[in-house]
Amino acid sequence: MIPIIDTHQHLVLSEKWPYSWADGLPFLKGNSYTLEDYTRETEGTGIEKTIFMETSPDGLHWLEETSHVATLCDDPDGRMMGAIVNCRPEEERFQEFLDTHAHAKQVGVRRILHVEDDSLSGSTLFRDNVRSLAARDLTFDLCFLARQLPLAYDLAKACPNVQFVLDHCGVPDIEGAGLDPWRADIRKLAELPNLACKISGVLAYCNPGNASLETVKPYVEHCLEAFGWDRVVWGGDWPVCTGNATLAEWVSVSREIVSSEDTANQEKLFNRNACSIYGVQS
Repeated sequence: MIPIIDTHQHLVLSEKWPYSWADGLPFLKGNSYTLEDYTRETEGTGIEKTIFMETSPDGLHWLEETSHVATLCDDPDGRMMGAIVNCRPEEERFQEFLDTHAHAKQVGVRRILHVEDDSLSGSTLFRDNVRSLAARDLTFDLCFLARQLPLAYDLAKACPNVQFVLDHCGVPDIEGAGLDPWRADIRKLAELPNLACKISGVLAYCNPGNASLETVKPYVEHCLEAFGWDRVVWGGDWPVCTGNATLAEWVSVSREIVSSEDTANQEKLFNRNACSIYGVQS
């Protein structure tokens, strides 16, 4: 079994902080999903290491999350190799934030953009701050809806020295069978050499009861074809993925989709590219 580095592992710690974005998701609202829970969920899946992905607790609690996760990454017996933390590149104090919260295991940042005004990522301040990530060897994960992929293209093109990672295959409208214009937008994004694609999240976009290999395969295969095997990483998106499937089911679907590929390419997707793109050591 090829080992997996999960590059998109959340924690929902409702006993610590509120998460209003989860209010419409009954399986998440008010519940906690801890690192211990995740460890149990991954038994037998081949997931050996993880990179934490910020989970956007309300208000300024995201700063507390950043500090808390740093302690988890410091655990020498833990499986958390690094963390992608929340950020606000639209703010004047962005550099101060990076200086204050710098941590040896911080590998990247993310700003959720699909819930913000489309103009946010186009401001001069936002882009100047994102460009500064290159000097710190930090990545920027892109979280846009399918309709916003041209915005993702513009941002990544404007910051050519920064390594970007497109989350969740660009959030295709799988429930609405929305292959187009998503396919063309993905192909255009793949033209940018500083952009990689994260194979994650897609089962969550299926109709309930229709989250299957057959449903998501065209979307995953298109991303693999467009970006190539050197610019894709795998993410579990736990616990958000559990609305339609278990983490183990998503691992199984992913392995089956690429089962006909040679071992070297499968290893790139499941672990090697995570090391080279996020700068972690397996």
